[in-house]
Amino acid sequence: MQNYIQKGDVITVPAPAGGTVSGEGVIVGNIFGIAAYAAAVGDPLELATTGVYQLPKATAAVLTVGARVAWDNTAKNINVPGAGRFPVGIATEAAGNGITSVAVRLDGVGTVAA
Repeated sequence: MQNYIQKGDVITVPAPAGGTVSGEGVIVGNIFGIAAYAAAVGDPLELATTGVYQLPKATAAVLTVGARVAWDNTAKNINVPGAGRFPVGIATEAAGNGITSVAVRLDGVGTVAA
């Protein structure tokens, strides 16, 4: 195929304002992914958009296996869906109050909830 660009589970985008660190959750437009490496603002950055990742979780959030989860870009953590949070996938493990991280299967693309 002459129009093939890349597989799609990892995409290349410009790094957002503030840059990124490796393994950080990143929102670029309506795309959420995990940064493959550190990048300065505007530099090409590879984002993994699918897969299962261990991500920081809002300490007070209580999640069950299969629960929909969202990224809070201000706090840089996973939380329950809500206003201003970006839907990213589902929890693949239970994580209660006081737990600081959770395994999440990424859906690839979402939009910020109003």
